[in-house]
Parts: sequence; C-alpha cells; structure tokens
Amino acid sequence: MKKICMLLAVILILVNITCTKKEKSKIVIGSKNFTEQVILGEMMSVLLEAKTDLQVEHKFNLGGTFVCHNALKRGDIDIYAEYTGTALTAILKMEVIAEPEKAYKTIKEMYLEQFNLVWLKPLGFNNTYTLTMRSEQAKKNGIKNITDLKKWKDKFVAGFTSEFMERPDGYPALIKHYDFEFKNKVREMDPGLMYIAMQEKEVDIICGFATDGRIPAFNLVMLEDDKSFFPSYYAAPVVRKETLDKYPEIAGILNQLSGKIDNVAMAELNYKVDEKGEKPREVAKQFLKKIGIIP
Repeated sequence: MKKICMLLAVILILVNITCTKKEKSKIVIGSKNFTEQVILGEMMSVLLEAKTDLQVEHKFNLGGTFVCHNALKRGDIDIYAEYTGTALTAILKMEVIAEPEKAYKTIKEMYLEQFNLVWLKPLGFNNTYTLTMRSEQAKKNGIKNITDLKKWKDKFVAGFTSEFMERPDGYPALIKHYDFEFKNKVREMDPGLMYIAMQEKEVDIICGFATDGRIPAFNLVMLEDDKSFFPSYYAAPVVRKETLDKYPEIAGILNQLSGKIDNVAMAELNYKVDEKGEKPREVAKQFLKKIGIIP
C-alpha cells in the first residue's frame, strides 16, 4: 500500500510538472475584427507553430484598436499586428510624422517606454486609410481627390466604420482638415457591410484600406488624399516584452516576414478571403510557402 501511495505521488508530481510546462509554453495571438488582421494573425501563428515548440492559441476578431491594445497590455494576448499611423495618432495621441522611418522609430521607443511593448520590423505594406467610391460615379462627376468631394457634400451619402468616426485620424479631423462635411448623416456600419452598401448604391463614399482587395474587385476607386491628411500605416507585429524575455526566438522568427508583404500581395490575400471564400489560415500558409519561409 505504501509503495502504491508513493507511486501515485510521483505520478501526480510528473503530471503537475508537465501541465506547468505546457502552460508556460503557450502564447496567444490576437487580431482586430477585419480580414487583413485575421490573415496576419494566422500568418504569425503558422510561422511560430512551424519553427517553435510553442503552443499557439488564437484570439482573433477581438474588436477595434483599443480592444486589442488593452488586451495586449493586460496580457490577455501576447502578439498582434498594429499599424504605425494608428499607433501614433490613436494610441500615443501624437501629431502625424510624415517620414515613415522616423514615425516607426518614435513609436517603437514610446511603446517600450510607456507600455513595455516591443515593435518588431515592419511587414512591408502601407495600409493607409482611403476614401473610396464607385469608379463610374467618380468619372462621371470628375472626382479624383478628396477636395473634389466638397462640391458634392450636400448630395453624397457616406458610410464609415464606427472606429473611423471616432479616431483622431478619422472623420472628425478629416472634415476639419479639408474644411467640409457631408450634409446627410454619415451611416456607421461594419467594414464588410460598407462594400455591400456601395454595391447596392445605398452610399456614395466609404472609408477603406489601401490593401483591400475588394476595391479593384468591385470596380471602386481610391480618391487621392491631395492635402496629405492620412499618415502612413505600415503594419508590424507588436509583442509583450515579458513574452519576448521568455521566448526571445519569437523576434527572429517573426522578423523573417519583414519587407516580404507589399501592398499588391496583401490586397491579393484579402481578396482571396473576402471574395473567393478561402480560409484565412490556408491563404496565410500558402503565402508563407510561396515566399519560402516554410516548406
């Protein structure tokens, strides 16, 4: 009986050690609530699963910028991809820095100092905000840039996301910068619904991202930001320093993505998911194979 008790005690200790080890080896990757973010989340997940023994958990479609940022600070997630323009204006509440490299350097220093978060190297693409409309409508009315919309402010209906309506680099600052606003109440809607509303001609103008594959697919046109309102939005993984201290290999692995995804590539990946119905994980995996990062 004594031997049995001792054996059970040893088994319990081993089980406890194993469980603790597994728990310590888990990392959580998050994303905002739109296609590109989920693809990037899957890309980082696939890469870390292929090149480490870490147990990777997903928390995708968490919500907007502040939801993800706060989740990262609290430790609910370990990594997510953020954009330089968003970090600068929405999180750090700073003025726009025109030079992309200077903006990145400033953000990297401030994030580490204020939040103990580390910006890894940029992925390559600039997913800047853009105002978008139907190509035929723009051509018919001679609209090429945002300033041209001023003539149509009393007639056009705009559809923007709730986040764009609230952000410091969004609608409130945009109308001040360009000195006009739409007479009709702006319709706030989900990112996916904006494109449906545009197709069905329920709205005339939507906010979009430069890397959204639906823009060329739906025959839409991006209006020139002729007064240089929108900052650069270069994407990069942001990681908790505490996580990097535990698993320093993460930085080198994720930095293999640096400069590998340009605007055309990102737009194509988004299109495959949004319009062709392909799974984000498969799209991410095939891209990583294509660029030779995983076999």
